Amino acid sequence: MYLPRDLISHLYTHLIRSQHAQSPPVLLLVALEPDALCACRILTALLKRDYVQHNIVPVAGYGDLARAGETQVQPMRIQNGGSGGTVICLGVGGLVDLGEVLGLEATEEDEDATGGVEIWVIDARRPWNLGNVFGGRPPEMALGEVNRNARTKAPDVSFGEIQRHYKPGRGGIIVYDDGDINEELGTEKEAYFQLDQLPPIDDDGRESDGSESESDSDGGVGLGGRLSKKRKSSSDAEDDEGSADEDVRPRQRRRSNSDDSISISPTRRSRPGLLSTSDNGVDHRTSVSRSTSPISQPTLPAYDDQKATRRNRRRLLRLKRKYEAVLHSYYSLGASYSEPISSLLYSLASELGREDNNFLWHAIVGVSSLELYGRSMTGVGISPALDAGGSAGWGGVRGERIRQVLRDEVRRLNPPDPTDTRGEAARGETSGVIPTTARSPTDTSIRLSPEPRFLLIRHWSLYDSMLHSPYLAARLHLWSEAGRKRLHKLLAKMGVSLVQSRQSYTHMDMDLKKGLRQRLLKYAPLYGLDGLVPPPAGVGRGREGWGFVRSWGFKACFSAVDVGVLVGAILEVGSAGAALASSRSVARNGWRDGSRAEAKELADEDGRLEGEEYVERFWNAYDALDDIEALKLALPHAQHLHRAILRTGAALLAKRHIRHLKAFRMAVVKDGPDVVLFTHPGALTKLALWLGDALAAQEEGGAAAAGAGTPLVLASLHEARGVYVVVGTGGGGRGVDWEGGGKGGEKAPRKIAAAATTTTTESDKAAAAADDEAADSDEETYSDSDSDGQPPPRGAGRNRFGNAFQAVVDDTGARVRIDSFEHCVVEVRVDDLSPFLESLSMKAVVG
Repeated sequence: MYLPRDLISHLYTHLIRSQHAQSPPVLLLVALEPDALCACRILTALLKRDYVQHNIVPVAGYGDLARAGETQVQPMRIQNGGSGGTVICLGVGGLVDLGEVLGLEATEEDEDATGGVEIWVIDARRPWNLGNVFGGRPPEMALGEVNRNARTKAPDVSFGEIQRHYKPGRGGIIVYDDGDINEELGTEKEAYFQLDQLPPIDDDGRESDGSESESDSDGGVGLGGRLSKKRKSSSDAEDDEGSADEDVRPRQRRRSNSDDSISISPTRRSRPGLLSTSDNGVDHRTSVSRSTSPISQPTLPAYDDQKATRRNRRRLLRLKRKYEAVLHSYYSLGASYSEPISSLLYSLASELGREDNNFLWHAIVGVSSLELYGRSMTGVGISPALDAGGSAGWGGVRGERIRQVLRDEVRRLNPPDPTDTRGEAARGETSGVIPTTARSPTDTSIRLSPEPRFLLIRHWSLYDSMLHSPYLAARLHLWSEAGRKRLHKLLAKMGVSLVQSRQSYTHMDMDLKKGLRQRLLKYAPLYGLDGLVPPPAGVGRGREGWGFVRSWGFKACFSAVDVGVLVGAILEVGSAGAALASSRSVARNGWRDGSRAEAKELADEDGRLEGEEYVERFWNAYDALDDIEALKLALPHAQHLHRAILRTGAALLAKRHIRHLKAFRMAVVKDGPDVVLFTHPGALTKLALWLGDALAAQEEGGAAAAGAGTPLVLASLHEARGVYVVVGTGGGGRGVDWEGGGKGGEKAPRKIAAAATTTTTESDKAAAAADDEAADSDEETYSDSDSDGQPPPRGAGRNRFGNAFQAVVDDTGARVRIDSFEHCVVEVRVDDLSPFLESLSMKAVVG
């Protein structure tokens, strides 16, 4: 079932009304990522205000999710002596069948699978598991309890969509819709329920009408994406290639054949109301209470299992395969991200009338963190950067819409100070000065700020902040000596000496800081850095690309991106990073895993001990979101991590260790002082995005400029466990606005940014060109082309590495562990890496 966006507060309102002292605590299953952490902070604050007991269980992967189901969720079932309850999944379970993973499956003796346990799924990952979205209904009341007038009432769930008069508390799986399901999944909804209404039929391939090729293995997805265990032979697959009747089972089953991993399937083996065909050809049909709401249905002849004609049977098979192909096509689109769940939870708080600055700040941090991990409308990959600067262009039209709503909320909840008679605050925002301090000792407001694409500028030197910026590194080629010279010349043109730039930014000359943005606007375009800072806001032009800054009195001032970087560093570096960072690191400051004595190498065969270490980091990050002192202690972590990214990325590029294969680029990190850091999937993803951006800048004018991007596979050796951690990032569809889709979808923002950019004289441009040619004769020509033409097809440019990884496992039998919620991250045995990559090079990795 799914809850439409306009009823977002329906379930929560019923929850707080039905809670009492004897009610079981609400169970929160939370993913280990900044967006889920921020959403958890918002939700737990709401629950505390309403005096609702709750327990938080961090979940590192599907293995942890299955164990949480066994130890936490199943005991809540009425059949197991519990009293039911509510389980809320934040950033968890949207891609798989939660009923199967959590062990809530119906049996022949007991059709009530959930046992009174109601599961709410709030996840930004796509594609949805359609069994969760359109199935997952609780069992209907017994016939003896049905009122005679019940048939005259409108159904409380209409084809998976919860209606306003739905009464929660009966169990089931409920997905929170951010608007995508009703707007985009109409075809899939019809196919799902049409398959549900088809009578049971064997697709054994013994009868054909001459135009079909009915294979024994055409078990398909059934009615909820169920995967048949039968496999085609290689010869049959070749014969059926390109046919409309080929095997249409979606590669949505998340499994691995290594001895130390678990098998995760996205759909239930037996779902009420869905048809499935077993391996021995016996049909199974479970009972279902169907809705009486109208839906377009094919005109089917009367069907009798004993006396069906061949013609009717072939017609049913064609319909079955047609609808299975629709589901298969949806699952094959590739990965993508929708609205951040922290934004969705802020919408819930706003609907309840509970919004405040703390909730708003957590939502802003969660939204900002997605860009740091390359999570966009096209999955994990480099994101197109517009000339408007900041985060403009990330997430397409929808992403900009979300950020504009957040900017409006900042203005609404942080009005001008009535005691500021001189209007200093308004003048500061209008002039575009980057704020570094609070306005008063008690100032905790949120402000808009024209943030440059630097890294931790308020907490580092200007030089280091620019040097470790992924945006600058890619476009100035900062991994090379020539690139460093370009950076030095840019600083010189701005009138900033190297000595001044290496000072702490907060201690720099005040006049330099006040004029920094104007100088960047003037000289950055000379080096192809048109989007380095957002243009000034003016009449007819908003603050596209502007960031968010919050102060905690005179204690600290952080931007939302800074907080996302620090929280991510806590999750990714942990105690091992604290021991490596510096003698002044968090080791002495009393964190749960901050002691240097605890900075030991955690290694085990199945990664369970490592997962426990990640859970400890979760609590540190959770505390840091509301503890400014703990957040400041994470600065050495973040600086150490990004120094390691620059060192490792520069070494791979300088030594030409990046191989160009047929479908993607590939690199392996297996030695060096920082290799242990990149055994964490999050840190490895950041390195892959850094490399992908650099490669795209190198190849600009070719495939990258055309919107194809540069797909990259990066592997890092985890020597103690004998595996490689592998991540696949997509090209990100550079230059294409997937949400706008129309012709010239990004031209307007580019023209606005170009018009807003401060013009430079021809003599300055000529002098800059002469200096650059003298410094480096092979300097790249920076250009940014617009993408014209027809709207891209659905799923174009999406990251399909998750589908490709699963296909390689099926084809080669490589020992691969797929445990991460990010399906483009896997673990491969050291001995199996070469055949794994060889087979992967023949797959389609970007839609």
